[in-house]
Amino acid sequence: MGTGGTPWRGPVLGLALLTGALTVGATGCGGSGGSGAQSGTTGAPEATRTAPGTRSSPPATEPEDLCARLVAHWSRKVLDEDTYGDYQSMGLSDGQYEILMDVVDAARAEQRREGARAAGELIDRTARERCEERYRNGNPTGGPWS
Repeated sequence: MGTGGTPWRGPVLGLALLTGALTVGATGCGGSGGSGAQSGTTGAPEATRTAPGTRSSPPATEPEDLCARLVAHWSRKVLDEDTYGDYQSMGLSDGQYEILMDVVDAARAEQRREGARAAGELIDRTARERCEERYRNGNPTGGPWS
């Protein structure tokens, strides 16, 4: 029995399919067949294209808003004794932690006098006021921990 010509067809066919797949993979997704950096007709980079009416990223949160949210959230946790109080694990700076401790002290006193609801309102109000004061001239300049 002879070997015939069939043993080489499998590897050649496999190589042809692999080459075709690589060619389609390199040019099929890029639109214009180049490097993939430009889209087909608009010339805009594909990474910045979005559907009409959508944003590419959410707007940035102002530092005083982020501070107020963090301080209020963690103030409630500390007030409920639901945390051990490590400012780094809370994602707070040293200055924000100082605000938190002042807010919690005031909220404890308010809770004893007027109840939990009044303490929650005080937390929101005081955290907002203190954070706005802290960031009124932009970011603090004492380093990333301040």
